[in-house]
Amino acid sequence: MTRQQAQQRIKKLKKTINYHRYLYHVLDKQEISDAALDSLKKELFDLEKEFPELITSDSPTQRVSGKPLEKFKKHKHSKPMLSFNDAFSEKDMEDWISRISKLLTKKEVSEIDFFCELKIDGLAIELIYQDGVLKTGSTRGDGIIGEDITQNLKTIESIPLTIKTAQLVVRGEVFIPKKEFERFKTTYGNPRNLAAGSVRQLDPKITASRHLDSFVYDLIDRDRVSDTHEEKHEILKKLGLKTNPYNKYCKNLSEVFKFHKDVQKIREKIPYEIDGLVVIVNSNKIFEKLGIIGKAPRGAIAFKFPGRQATTILEDIKVQIGRTGALTPVAYLKPVRVGGVIISRATLHNEDEIKRLKVKIGDTVIVERAGDVIPDIVKVLPEMRIGKEKEFEMPSHCPVCKSKIIRPKGEVVSRCSNQDCFAQKREYFYHFVSKPAFDIEGLGKKIVDQLLENGLISDPSDLFELKQGDLLPLERFAEKSAENIIKAIQSKKEIIFSRFIFALGIRNVGEETALDLAEYFGKLEKLQKASLQDLENIQDIGPIVARSIYDWFRQKRNIEFLRKLERVGIKIRNPKSEIRKLNGLTFVLTGGLETMTRNEAKQKIRELGGNVSESVARATDYVIAGLEPGSKYDKAKKLGIKIINEEQFLKLIR
Repeated sequence: MTRQQAQQRIKKLKKTINYHRYLYHVLDKQEISDAALDSLKKELFDLEKEFPELITSDSPTQRVSGKPLEKFKKHKHSKPMLSFNDAFSEKDMEDWISRISKLLTKKEVSEIDFFCELKIDGLAIELIYQDGVLKTGSTRGDGIIGEDITQNLKTIESIPLTIKTAQLVVRGEVFIPKKEFERFKTTYGNPRNLAAGSVRQLDPKITASRHLDSFVYDLIDRDRVSDTHEEKHEILKKLGLKTNPYNKYCKNLSEVFKFHKDVQKIREKIPYEIDGLVVIVNSNKIFEKLGIIGKAPRGAIAFKFPGRQATTILEDIKVQIGRTGALTPVAYLKPVRVGGVIISRATLHNEDEIKRLKVKIGDTVIVERAGDVIPDIVKVLPEMRIGKEKEFEMPSHCPVCKSKIIRPKGEVVSRCSNQDCFAQKREYFYHFVSKPAFDIEGLGKKIVDQLLENGLISDPSDLFELKQGDLLPLERFAEKSAENIIKAIQSKKEIIFSRFIFALGIRNVGEETALDLAEYFGKLEKLQKASLQDLENIQDIGPIVARSIYDWFRQKRNIEFLRKLERVGIKIRNPKSEIRKLNGLTFVLTGGLETMTRNEAKQKIRELGGNVSESVARATDYVIAGLEPGSKYDKAKKLGIKIINEEQFLKLIR
């Protein structure tokens, strides 16, 4: 990036960050997530580090911004309430230590240890006690002047009205527990917004009804001398103030990194939302010597968990053709770390979604990733535009076979009109051999592509007629690897009915619908002969899905394909007619499994006659607890439901 480009980007970043910080800190509103705002701030920090001559006094990295609201009486803090710079990786943490070490003697560097606090998603407060009684409670505001919210803070039972000493100034965090947030989450975007909105109610009764909680984490009183930040917490506890029991002393960075990982593992069990750790140089003397840079103390940093959202630049939009001819616009992104993984692609779903987002090529966007779900673009930041962004238009003809693109009336998806389109055929093969379908081990996308490009297969039934000699001339195929692929294909000639239905790739028929169809009809012949009314009689199958299934079984090419599958020896098993060991039992899964995915476990349970529920109730027979189980585990224990681990589950289904 040139200096001129950096200057332009910094100007846009500063304007955008200041806008969202004003919403967040002054108006208690939030248009983008904390993770997205953190991502913008980190980009600005890195650019200013690369081009230090571009740092200005009005940069969000250099000062605390925002103004207090006029609704409450103003309160001036005796010492500024600061925030923290962010670290997102172990390398960021090592860079932080490297920076602060330059300001210390060798002896001081060797003495550095840390105190780690959970970074709670709440609202920072200051409490002033005089003559042993709570006199003033205030918000952070702009860091210098906050708002007096004493009456509201008095409604929080974890904040003592009297303490065991005459004079004291402390700081802490007000937050709302997860179970309380459940009552309000349709109105408030996140727990921090709810906590902020609650303590700033004009009627203290409303604040009291929210059941807020609080921890204190810092002692501002200079009369109480302590050598370390850890000792401050001990003093606070002795004075009768509530501190966080999870907070921990760490003697070096290795212990900090371990604690960071340990807390991530139990994050879901913690009864309030957190987004990382605050890591503080434990020695108060060294901490004070390091001083302040801009809005943050040099001796402390927020070591964030991998963000579920981040900002990046949308560099291009390309269209992919699916197995049913559906066109999916895919966003090509400037690589960005989201949820601990580098992301360079995100789905835009369809043309209507692009119009709804008003997204353009070149836009700065917020990308979100949840678990193993394909990342989504959830918001565009139009204020970051520089005038060179381009509109995207859905192609009128298929980019692969050049056939006309059609969009049936009432549908949001555009499709290639050519059923023989090579792109559709390739995606259909991928689907047919995938785990939830025929599950042919070793037959990945590259091998399927080779077989198609060399004309060895034209539809999936051809796979079962391949011979070892057909594969040997192909690149990367030795005798043993060819033999293994043929054996893998032949071993899958027998398939359970629900998997077979899913493998057919009928539009709108996923794994759940395939299971419903297999349960209802029991045999392929009955499904083939089913009327539209028969199909609509099945629970959860509506007119559109019923029409897709009905039409598929009446197309000549599909009838011929089914005959070919029968001719090559495909046999369909119906577990319903067999003795099934899990008959009538209801299972609930919680936590991650090591030997299979959750979907595979659910499918196995259903194949063996069991039922899968998403919630624990008295009628539940078993709860399968994997790695890091959630609240379902606790509820099962409370109700006395039998809890089994993955190993016990595997024994049960063998």
